[in-house]
Amino acid sequence: MSDQHSHQSFETRAIHAGNTADPLTGAVVPPIYQVSTYKQDGVGGLRGGYEYSRSANPTRTALEENLAALEGGRRGLAFASGLAAEDCLLRTLLAPGDHVVIPNDAYGGTFRLFAKVVQRWGVDFSVANTSDIDSVRDAVNDRTKLIWVETPSNPLLGITDIEAVAGVARQAGVKLVVDNTFASPYLQQPLALGADVVVHSLTKYMGGHSDVVGGALVTADEALGEELAYHQNAMGAVAGPFDSWIVLRGIKTLAVRMDRHSENAAKVVEMLTQHPKVTQVLYPGLPEHPGHEVAAKQMRSFGGMISFRVQGGEEAAVEVCNRAQLFTLGESLGGVESLIEHPGRMTHASVAGSALEVPADLVRLSVGIENVEDLLADLRQALG
Repeated sequence: MSDQHSHQSFETRAIHAGNTADPLTGAVVPPIYQVSTYKQDGVGGLRGGYEYSRSANPTRTALEENLAALEGGRRGLAFASGLAAEDCLLRTLLAPGDHVVIPNDAYGGTFRLFAKVVQRWGVDFSVANTSDIDSVRDAVNDRTKLIWVETPSNPLLGITDIEAVAGVARQAGVKLVVDNTFASPYLQQPLALGADVVVHSLTKYMGGHSDVVGGALVTADEALGEELAYHQNAMGAVAGPFDSWIVLRGIKTLAVRMDRHSENAAKVVEMLTQHPKVTQVLYPGLPEHPGHEVAAKQMRSFGGMISFRVQGGEEAAVEVCNRAQLFTLGESLGGVESLIEHPGRMTHASVAGSALEVPADLVRLSVGIENVEDLLADLRQALG
C-alpha cells in the first residue's frame, strides 16, 4: 500500500486508491485501456513500463493498487478468476514433494484444485480443523510449505483464529494463506493478523453485482509479490481491462454494501433460529457459534453468508431451494441480489466422499441488500 493512502479510512481508500484522475482529460474514473500492445519510444523505451497487456495494463494496475491498499498489503495482483489466482500462488510457492495443510471446510473448487490437479503434480496435502489450533499444529510436517485457511469458511461458516494460526506458521517456517472472500477486506484484515498472502474471488463481494469473474492475491511482502507477479505474467491468467474496471467500480460501494449485507443477515438469522423446520443455523454472529468470540475479535461484523439445516433431510433442503422466489437459486455469492443453493449438489459436489463432505440437509444463503422484510417473507414461504 502506498504511503499516500496509508493514513486514510477504508471507505476513502476504496474510492480513491488506484483511482487517479486521467491526466489527459481529467476524467475522475480511470479509462478502460482495451489494448493489447503499446507503442515504444525506441527499442526498450517503454512509457510507464507498459509493453504488452498480459504483462501490465493501466486499468489492471489501478485495480491492483486498490486491492493492496484495501488489504494493507505491499502488492496486489488481479487474475481472470479466483482459481486462477490460487493456481498461480500454488505453482509459485510449491514444488513436487511439498506438503500443504488445508481446512476441513473449504470452497469445493479449492479442494478440487488440490485433490485433482496439484496432487497429481506431486504435492501432498493434509486436512485439518483450522478452528482447532492443535489440529493445525499436528498436521504440519517437515515437508509443509503452506497452511491454507478460509474464515469464515464455505459453506459451514467455521471461524479460524488467524493470529493464532499465523503463530503456528511462523514457528514452523511456513507461509499462511487466508481466503478472505466471505469477509472481504472491509470486515477482516488477515495481513494485519499475520497472514502472508490473502486470496479473493473478486467475483463475489468485491465486484458485488454478479456481473464479473475475477480473482486476486495480496501479499504482505514486496519480494513475494514480485515473485508472484513474475509467474502471473509467465502463466498469463490475468484480469482483462474491462473486468478490472468493473471490479474497481464495485469496490467503491463495498463498505456500504457489506454493512447492509450484515444487517440483513442478522435479521434473517433471527427468524431462522425461531423457525420450527430449521434444526441448526450456522452463523458466526450467533453467541452459541463456537467461533463467535474469535469472529468478534477479528471481524468488523459477521457478514452476509448463512447456512442452515432443515428437518426432512436432503430432499427437504432441495425443496426449500426450489420454492424460494426472491432468493435466486444459483451458485456464487456476494452480489446485491440474494442467492440460495444446496451445497451438497451444487457448489460442493466435488467434495463428496472426502473429509470436506457437507451435510445433505444443508442450505446456503447469500443474503443480498434487498428490503429485509421481503427476504424474510420469501424464506418463510420456502420453508413452508
